[in-house]
Amino acid sequence: MPKRTYGEIPGFPPGSTFANRTELAKSQVHRPNQGGICGGADGAESIVVSGGYVDDEDYGDEIVYTGQGGNDPSTKRQIADQKLILGNLGLARSQLDGNPVRVIRGAGGDPKHSPTTGLRYDGLFRVVDHWTATGIDGFKIWRYRLVALESADPPPDPIQSDPGKPVSRVETTIQRLVRSTAKAVGVKRLHDYTCQICGVRLITPAGAYAEAAHIRPLGKPHNGPDDADNILCLCPNHHLLFDTGAIYIDSSGQVREIGSNSALGDLRVTSSHPLNWAQFEYHRKHHVSDEKTD
Repeated sequence: MPKRTYGEIPGFPPGSTFANRTELAKSQVHRPNQGGICGGADGAESIVVSGGYVDDEDYGDEIVYTGQGGNDPSTKRQIADQKLILGNLGLARSQLDGNPVRVIRGAGGDPKHSPTTGLRYDGLFRVVDHWTATGIDGFKIWRYRLVALESADPPPDPIQSDPGKPVSRVETTIQRLVRSTAKAVGVKRLHDYTCQICGVRLITPAGAYAEAAHIRPLGKPHNGPDDADNILCLCPNHHLLFDTGAIYIDSSGQVREIGSNSALGDLRVTSSHPLNWAQFEYHRKHHVSDEKTD
């Protein structure tokens, strides 16, 4: 399995241009000389958006991207169904793991957002959704919604009440970003993507899914280390409960609820993944009142 490079490539900031695919591949920003997705079952590191698929939609900071396969390159029309394999599986995996995807636009793409000649690296995007659909040509395609990492939706305007008129509604989505690092992925693999609290192993069409929970949070004011001994492999439910202090781990390794202080069971541990128990003490002091701490 090739080693993936997620994130920026040194020396090639967003806006870097390339005369052709050979130059682009040499830069490592997008390594294949052909093919729109650089990826496999372990994830996708980059894509090229260049008008090769009629179902692509480019809105600038948001892209609805069509997966690879089943396409006649001479007509750019679908002639067969796509499958969730190779790069298609990689993009789905990058959504699960939270890895960023480098987006390169080519001159054949939407003229509002594409270079007039050659190719241009347009920065990091994250895959926020993927699904299957029937494309314009009547064949099954895989679709991926990617959003620029730097973009953020502004808050909706306040809803104004006007007697006699229906109240307007604005739909908003709040997504909790899951930080992904090489150490976090390593911890999840050590536990085979099985939650250390409940033992649940979630399986999706793109493979097993779990989240990496830092015991002592990263960043200010906590300044926890991004080390394997400060990371747990948890299911999404228990990650949320642990991060918000609804549950904690006592000094004996038992998982306890904050409200009742009742024990939910032992934290699942393994000798291949030693933990820093001082970080659990920090977590307890941060979330648990004095009378509840052990």
